[in-house]
Amino acid sequence: MLDANLKQQLDTYLRNIIEPIEIRVSAAAEQDRNSPKSAELEQLADEIAGLSSKIETHSGNGKRTPSMAIARQGEEPRVSFAGIPLGHEFTSLVLALLQAGGHPSKADPELLAQIRNLDGEYHFETYISLSCQNCPDVVQALNLMATLNPNITHEMIDGALFQREVEERNVMAVPAVYLNGEYFAQGRMTLEEIVGKLDSGAAERKAAALSERDPYDLLVVGGGPAGAAAAIYAARKGIRTGLVAERFGGQVMDTVGIENFISVPYTEGPKLAASLEQHVKEYGVDIITDQRVATLSRDKLVELELHSGASLSSRSVVLATGARWRELGVPGEAEYRTRGVAYCPHCDGPFFKGKHVAVIGGGNSGIEAAIDLAGIVKHVTVLEFADTLRADDVLVRKARSMDNIDIVVSAQTSEILGDGSKVTGLAYTDRTSGASKQLELAGVFVQIGLVPNTEFLKDSGLEMNRMGEIVIDGRGATSMPGVYAAGDATTVPYKQIVISMGAGATAALGAFDYLIRSSVDEEVSNEQPQQVLAQSA
Repeated sequence: MLDANLKQQLDTYLRNIIEPIEIRVSAAAEQDRNSPKSAELEQLADEIAGLSSKIETHSGNGKRTPSMAIARQGEEPRVSFAGIPLGHEFTSLVLALLQAGGHPSKADPELLAQIRNLDGEYHFETYISLSCQNCPDVVQALNLMATLNPNITHEMIDGALFQREVEERNVMAVPAVYLNGEYFAQGRMTLEEIVGKLDSGAAERKAAALSERDPYDLLVVGGGPAGAAAAIYAARKGIRTGLVAERFGGQVMDTVGIENFISVPYTEGPKLAASLEQHVKEYGVDIITDQRVATLSRDKLVELELHSGASLSSRSVVLATGARWRELGVPGEAEYRTRGVAYCPHCDGPFFKGKHVAVIGGGNSGIEAAIDLAGIVKHVTVLEFADTLRADDVLVRKARSMDNIDIVVSAQTSEILGDGSKVTGLAYTDRTSGASKQLELAGVFVQIGLVPNTEFLKDSGLEMNRMGEIVIDGRGATSMPGVYAAGDATTVPYKQIVISMGAGATAALGAFDYLIRSSVDEEVSNEQPQQVLAQSA
């Protein structure tokens, strides 16, 4: 089941197991429709066990079949996988094996202690898609929590394999997390965010600690490619550097295949984000995650107020807050978000297998989404507001060649329709004839571009254009002294990873130059009174 290359890699990782562990496989009966998957899971478990003398396989009695549970030998399992954890979840499986075997986590020691001290019983279930690049973050976080705290359990559930549960719980977007049988959260979350939702006093304690920190020389706002590059370039100059962000990676985390990152023929968003974070950490940058900036102002220093109530100050700042998917802003969109309205075709596409969906947007993102979805769903209708598609010609030709893709131009989406629990259709206006039309469908994927994450700057006095982008010059400088900006949140004309990285480096160098000049100006200013006194004497 595992190819030779994967086995070799796995063999290397499994050498880090310290304590003996068990894999307990719960297989379905032969007559069960999932029995082929049970056989695959049993084969996977046997192949893994064959690579290490510290791993044994046994029969299990899991709640779901097929499933595999992992535990230290002699202990009851607290981590399990319902389905076959391959694809994006193979890394989650490997980490679960290592952690059960005593290999230490690299997470912040204070956060690990906080997890160990959580009171109460927490039984988590996470519905995932094996093609979802965001799901592993949540699965790995909850697996780690279950490994550390005996009062926590977690089961990953492949939604494609357990369709009845998905329909009963109306899961239409992943990752979808349930706690003790009740809905808990949806979407990408960090370990810190999950723990914060369980430990109600954690946010206040963290905010108080952050507010006591000394001013930085340079503080980067944003953890995407631009922010990472800015932090690295600043830290290499030997100045006190911090980075504050909701999570590391930014929009890159929503990108599956990256084929235009120079010198790297192919990589994936989460993998690149992990590399960026590791690189930043190597320079001793003070990384502050799970925090969002509320306001920015300037007195003697640049002051940042966070939504958590904390405040940070710095001699200079690089704003690299990136952008997010633009919303349609039509009736029904907010009501049916995660219940048929989606923004990530890779994550949520598998939940619409055999169904009719629409993609709103005829740019590269929209046509790429349609092509990907066409291999999963029954039919895709692309709706484009303009009278022509904006996507690259090669993508348009590919889409038009597929029998289950229809393309409608001059179409203005007016409403997302539903039955109160899920999407049932879409209404649009033919902009040529003025006629109102409807489509019956199960899902709507919105792919109409990006909007910069700059709302918090509205009252800051920074110059921004009509689209909310921060206006910068060739050095990344904004209209406020000491404040620089880079990446998708700015007026840089092309929104690309490699361009954001270069812009982040430029902004950091610009900020460093500002700091040097400011220091010289301060020295001159401090010397002037002494010179005046000497002359008067």
